[in-house]
Order: sequence, then C-alpha cells, then structure tokens
Amino acid sequence: MTYNPIKTERRGHVLEVTLDRPKANAIDLATSRIMGEVFTDFRDDPELRVAIITGGGEKFFCPGWDLKAAADGDEVDGDYGKGGFGGLQELRGLNKPVIAAVNGICCGGGLELALSADIILAADHASFALPEINSGTVADAASIKLPKRIPYHIAMEMLFTGRWIDAEEAARWGMINQIHSGADLMAKAREMADLLASGPPLVYAAIKEVVREAEDMKFQDAMNKITKSQFETVETLYRSEDQLEGAKAFAEKRDPVWKGK
Repeated sequence: MTYNPIKTERRGHVLEVTLDRPKANAIDLATSRIMGEVFTDFRDDPELRVAIITGGGEKFFCPGWDLKAAADGDEVDGDYGKGGFGGLQELRGLNKPVIAAVNGICCGGGLELALSADIILAADHASFALPEINSGTVADAASIKLPKRIPYHIAMEMLFTGRWIDAEEAARWGMINQIHSGADLMAKAREMADLLASGPPLVYAAIKEVVREAEDMKFQDAMNKITKSQFETVETLYRSEDQLEGAKAFAEKRDPVWKGK
C-alpha cells in the first residue's frame, strides 16, 4: 500500500485537507502534485463549497520545500503539478473559500501556502517566518503577496531578515484572522467552514473572481468591467435561481435556501 501524505475528509459541503508528512510536513514534488489534484477536484466538485487546509500533528503546519528531497534530486523548479507549489498558489478559477488552520510552525513555502487561503486561523503556539534569505534563495510568492497583505515595512523586514513572529504579532499586522488554542483550532476552523458552507456559493465565486482580477486594476476599470458584464461569475450569479431565492427569502422574512445554481 502506497503512503499518501495528504489526508482528505468530506463533511457535507466541506473538504478537510491535512498535510501529514512526518516529521515536519515539508512538501516535495510528489506531495505538491497530489495537493494539486486534491484542490483541482475540490474546485470542480459542485457539492463541495469550502476547504480547510491544515497540518498533521501539533508542531508543524508546513515548513515549505523539502530540502532533504532536494538534496536527493528533487528539482527546486521542477514540476509542482496543478496549481503550482502546494496546489493552491496558481490554481486557476478557484472561486470557493479556503481556510488555513495553522497548527504550528509555518514558514517559507508553508507561509506562502497559508497566504493562498482566504481566511487564516492559527493556534496560539504557531509561528511564522520567511527564512529563505538564510539559504540564499528568494521567497518568490511571498515577495509578491506579503507586502500587499501587511504593512510594507514589516513585510520587507521579514523578507530581508528571515525573523520569526509569533501568532500574536501576526494577528497584530493582519496576517491572520484569529488565534485559538491548539485544542480548539480545528473546531473553530470547522465552525467557520460550516458558516461559509451555509452561505451563497455563487456570491462567494463572484467575490473571489472580482477581488482576484481587480487586484492590479484601477477602481473605475474594475467597475466598468462589472457593468459591462465581463466577469463570468457575476453574470452567472445575476442569472441564477439563487439570486431570485435571495430576494424571495428577504421578502418572506425567512432564511434563504442556496442551491448554487
């Protein structure tokens, strides 16, 4: 029986993905390709609405690239599979919410993986860093993402020095949403996932596409693209049964029943 470093569990409309690769949950090429398949299947499955990504054990979320695998011949710039490194960073059309439950050390490519999620919850003992500077490499995805997520000078300090920050500081700079005890982390992640899974999936899809596409656009250009019906997910929403259901539920003073169509 072949060992699979990625464990998945479906809970209704929620997919839980656990990176379980002792001792540290580092990602090699084979693991990245599996993750790409998992998140592609999640993207394409109409019954799944929300994903949670976490690490196995209590010490590591993910330290990023497996340096031991690299020493054994894995190419740093090899074929990471669908979605790029970790399956999330470059996965096109992923218009569903993803929650990262950071259960421990989260650094390098592991931090880049967490930053690819939409919501980040962290255990109170979690820690974060971009130590690539110490090995003479570039945290490429983090160099693009982090200065847009937290204050520029803090992001640059992390990139330039590789210094570690704890969960409290990460929350202070807005890198993560919430801090929970290690024992409560997954329960809180599931609570958040269930809340999102009960919401309107077509609206989430529209939000994610607009946010993603408008990131490098001027405000008015993005608004013009919406009014000219150039966002596919927005147009799908406005032609959907769910759009009508939302209006009916409001008028009838009841909770809407979202079908995602």
